Amino acid sequence: MAASNIALTQPPERGLLDRALSLFTRVEAGEGTSAVLLAANLFLLLGTYYVLKIVRDSLILAEAGAVAASYASALMAAVLVFLMPAYGKFATKVDRIRLIGWVTMFFITNLPVFYLLGEAGLKIGFAYYVWLGVFNNLAVAQFWAFANDIYSEQQGKRLFPVIGVGASSGAWFGSAIVTPRLKAFNPYELMVLSGAVLIVCILITMVVHRREAARADRKKAEEARQPLGKAGGFQLILRTPYLRWIALLILLLNVVNTTGNFLMNSLVEQETLRTVGAGDELKAERELANRAFFGSFYGWQNLLGLGIQMFLVSRIFKFMGVRGAIFILPVIAMGGYGVLAFAPVLAIVRVAKLVENATDYSLQNTIRHALYLPTSREAKYKAKAAVDTFFVRIGDALQAGIVFVGTTAGLALGGFAILNVFFSVLWLGMAAAIHREHKKITAEA
Repeated sequence: MAASNIALTQPPERGLLDRALSLFTRVEAGEGTSAVLLAANLFLLLGTYYVLKIVRDSLILAEAGAVAASYASALMAAVLVFLMPAYGKFATKVDRIRLIGWVTMFFITNLPVFYLLGEAGLKIGFAYYVWLGVFNNLAVAQFWAFANDIYSEQQGKRLFPVIGVGASSGAWFGSAIVTPRLKAFNPYELMVLSGAVLIVCILITMVVHRREAARADRKKAEEARQPLGKAGGFQLILRTPYLRWIALLILLLNVVNTTGNFLMNSLVEQETLRTVGAGDELKAERELANRAFFGSFYGWQNLLGLGIQMFLVSRIFKFMGVRGAIFILPVIAMGGYGVLAFAPVLAIVRVAKLVENATDYSLQNTIRHALYLPTSREAKYKAKAAVDTFFVRIGDALQAGIVFVGTTAGLALGGFAILNVFFSVLWLGMAAAIHREHKKITAEA
């Protein structure tokens, strides 16, 4: 038999980094470098956020209390009503790297303002709480929109669990490692230091953008240089059933999560007043006690989330798929709040919120970002930004209304837990609707 003259094209060999990352998921040749850079970017972003978040929680509880924190969350939604249309218009005028860079720089320049106001002795806890909520949601939404844009659906399903390790490890590192070692800095100095780290995040994004544009085919590389279409985020959500269900699910998820935060904040506030005492002269001591509790809580929460992200998420995606995994967190929430309805004490609330938040910030976060992989570029940037900011904060606003009505009527903390059980049942129904629509659009694709 004559030797074949057909030369078989060999696939490129995987490098050492690609093979090392395969401990967590399948990584093809050349994918490892960008995945690690994106994970590093997310590590810095989430690590910085958790430093700022501990500052946020300690300030607002010391200055205004747990109820004010709920009302601050509601105000975020009003801010986003005006911010998101402006964001959408800006996205139609610039390419993706300028969109991410300039929006992030805008938020960075706000931090020195808070520093000056805080050092001047003004109470900034409420305003800072609102600002940080808007910044975090939009910054993380932009990051994942960028990741959705550079990867195909199949790449995203494989690589998002690896990239998500950056979020879980950064959140744990920021809360458990960095914050306890920054006691020499006051909250306002930490804001300025965090701004410097966020500049590094912009630089990493630029490197990944150039690298992936060079690796992409001509069509995809040309898309990366183009501004987005004119359809706005809210418009896309209203006319697309799949996006509408995602928006409603995220809204309800946040109602459940922030109501749970209110339960925990209320019990922390009561415990701090009992152990430290009331009065303006004890404000600094209360703030320190609050910071110690939340630093420990976020540290354990994020360590557990890191373990889930590293060793479970990719395996859950492999065996259940993205749309199958969407049912896990509402089942956990329903069980946890079912227990809290009968035993609303700080020790039990702490454990229940650790499990819920760790799953939310690892598995559920990866799911919510992967849901956009089969959608258009406009949906990935504009609709996703609207969902991850406005609809998250509408959930906060609804929760603030629930807190207002409940506290006015004298509802006990166990009553709020019962409400969360009911909301978790609705959440499961919305997950079923997303499962149906996701199956439809992926089949059409």
